[in-house]
This record gives sequence, structure tokens and C-alpha cells, in this order.
Amino acid sequence: MNDIVPVERIASKIYVIRQIKVMLDRDLAELYGVETKVLKQAVKRNIKRFPSDFMFELTKEECKNLRSQIVTSSWGGSRYVPMAFTEQGVAMLSGVLNSDRAIAVNIQIMRTFTKLRQGLLNNEDLKKELSELKQLTEERFAVVFETLDQLLAIESRPPKKISFTVKEKQRAYGKKTGKQKTPKSA
Repeated sequence: MNDIVPVERIASKIYVIRQIKVMLDRDLAELYGVETKVLKQAVKRNIKRFPSDFMFELTKEECKNLRSQIVTSSWGGSRYVPMAFTEQGVAMLSGVLNSDRAIAVNIQIMRTFTKLRQGLLNNEDLKKELSELKQLTEERFAVVFETLDQLLAIESRPPKKISFTVKEKQRAYGKKTGKQKTPKSA
């Protein structure tokens, strides 16, 4: 299937604001191939379709934080507060912007949201598997460390003497005892 907009491009325009994944009006307008003011006008004409859990306007603080995240100077000229659309709000836009491109882009956006959601689920599965692996590894290393502790305890004990003792007196090696005659030199 020939995608009208690459998933990566859409995914790069999804932000988390108020702990919700949203897309901004200017990004959506760009993807739909319309001006931002046209998108905003269509939304305002159909405002009943966009409750607060579908669309909300950013606060000045949120705009400031978003600008620092995006790090782009093109934001400086905007006179209006951006609108943020949740996944449901983006779906509602396809009814408001009734063009073939808007419908095709909307389908791509919905697929992207679904892939991101699936990615989060896969991430949870991965976290669970890593947690299980960590527990298994800790259990195995506990056995290894216990064995090492036992070995260290054995090595720290003084070694037992393995020897025998002779009860008779021995002559010390290399020591002269009594009077010994030294050979005469000729």
C-alpha cells in the first residue's frame, strides 16, 4: 500500500501534553494540506464535535514548554494559541475536513496511533520478561555467591598440619658437634 504520509513523519508530530498523546493544529493542517486557519475555522464551526477530551487549547505555559521541546523559531509568529487534538479529536476532523486527502491522512494517523499503542503494549511485555529474567538471574547468582562464601570460609580457616614428629634427638644439619678433626694439608 502506498502511504500518503509516512508513519515516522506522523509519529514525530505526536506530543504528550497533560499526559495525553496529542497532535497540534499546525501539524495536522500541514499533513492535510490546508492552512492552519482553515482547520481552526472548520473546528470552530463544528465545536460541538470537539469536547474537551477530543480537543483543547494549550495554556501559555504549555506553549512555552512545547516551544522549548521543539526548538524551532517558526513558532514565534503565531498569534493564536495552538489547539491540541487527541486521537478521537483527530478522528473527528475527518468529518469536518471532508476531502479525499483529509480522509486518507486521517486513516494513516489512526494507524500510527494504533502502532504507538501496540508499541506500548509490547514495551510492557518486554518489561515483564526482563523482570522475570532479572529474578531468575538473581536466584542463580544467589547460589553462586553462597558457594563462593562457603569456599572463602574454608580458605580462611588455618590449615591443619600434616606432619609427623620424631621422638629421638636429631643432629642439626650443618652444625658441628663436639671436637672434630680437621684434615691436614700436605
